[in-house]
Amino acid sequence: METHLADFIRDTPDGIEADAILRACVHCGFCTATCPTYQLLGDELDGPRGRIYLIKEMLEGATPTAKSRLHLDRCLTCRACETTCPSGVKYGRLADIGRDVVEKRATTPRPLRQRLLRRALRFGLTRRWLFDPLMALGQALRPALPASLQAKVPRRREAGPWPGAIHNERMLLLDGCVQPAMMPRINAATARVLDKAAISLVIARDAGCCGAIQQHLADREGALSRMRQNIDAWIPYLNQGITTIVVNASGCAAMIAEYGHLLRDDPEYAEKAARVSAAMRDISQVVAGVHERLLPQLVRAPFPRVAFHPPCTLQHALQIRGTVEALFKAAGIDLFVPRDAHLCCGSAGTYSIFEPAIATRLREDKLAKLAELGAPVIVSANIGCIAHLQGGTAAPVLHWIEVLDDALMARHVVNDGLTRSP
Repeated sequence: METHLADFIRDTPDGIEADAILRACVHCGFCTATCPTYQLLGDELDGPRGRIYLIKEMLEGATPTAKSRLHLDRCLTCRACETTCPSGVKYGRLADIGRDVVEKRATTPRPLRQRLLRRALRFGLTRRWLFDPLMALGQALRPALPASLQAKVPRRREAGPWPGAIHNERMLLLDGCVQPAMMPRINAATARVLDKAAISLVIARDAGCCGAIQQHLADREGALSRMRQNIDAWIPYLNQGITTIVVNASGCAAMIAEYGHLLRDDPEYAEKAARVSAAMRDISQVVAGVHERLLPQLVRAPFPRVAFHPPCTLQHALQIRGTVEALFKAAGIDLFVPRDAHLCCGSAGTYSIFEPAIATRLREDKLAKLAELGAPVIVSANIGCIAHLQGGTAAPVLHWIEVLDDALMARHVVNDGLTRSP
């Protein structure tokens, strides 16, 4: 694609990167076949190719309009188009640049309600001192909440014990921002599984939100500040000999994988950011590396069939496919993947809040295909997907590490999503 970038962005880091991405696009349209919003809406501008044209026009000097902002907002950033693209177009990075340009150069401001909501989410979701008590209150009042809010507030699941043993092998764990309050059992289950592999998890006190929420809400500076805060919290541990940062939310893992790139021009943090990205591992990669330690400890009693929704961040952003499936096969647990597993469930971070109609349609389609598998339990690998899917089904939706924890602890998943001794 031929480009003539405008003076405001030409020769800047964003401009240089965007120019290279745009020139890689050959207009083939393969991306439209795997774009969830194009499949639903049938509008070229709601597909990757159309959005690329919109971004190109803005970078060449066209004033961003409310219409161009709408079509970029409708993008889930699922990055299924990147998996499909034969030319290797890095659409996700281009979309971030485009959204940043829209926020800075659009002459028509967002509606006041939308601006306030975006600001509230950037602030409230990323600060545990605020989010944790609000989630606890929501869970306590859940039966009295309207259905729309109940779908956003998962039932409380007890975390269970955190392992007390201290092993020679240690890894860092990203505690996260919303996960400890919404679904505390995920982190505890991760610690218990790795404890069985003689690995202790360490949580850096000053680490927090990975930055993804602010990044995808076009608050680039806020996201970079979060990244630097996490880097400062983790680097001392890496200097002490810890080599791995474990992340059990694939959306956060995808964000941390980008630290090195996003901070590449920061003279103070570029090298440290690259080091953190290199140390990051999704929990599936970690468990796959130690599965031989775990297999002898697995309970071979029959477990229910499990339906697996692989998040977009796992299969498209991180390019991790088949790992969870292989782990469950080795454990003797029947795990099945639905038709069109490459398509997004509609969660996409805060997307389901701003685009509820599209998100709900995608969730209904995903749940229908998962139901075809006849499995009483659904698992995924990202808290956003888990919470979003759970809002549309009575079947328990868990992180896959929770089921593996059950298999190691001689417990079975039951219909309320909790575990009890058989």
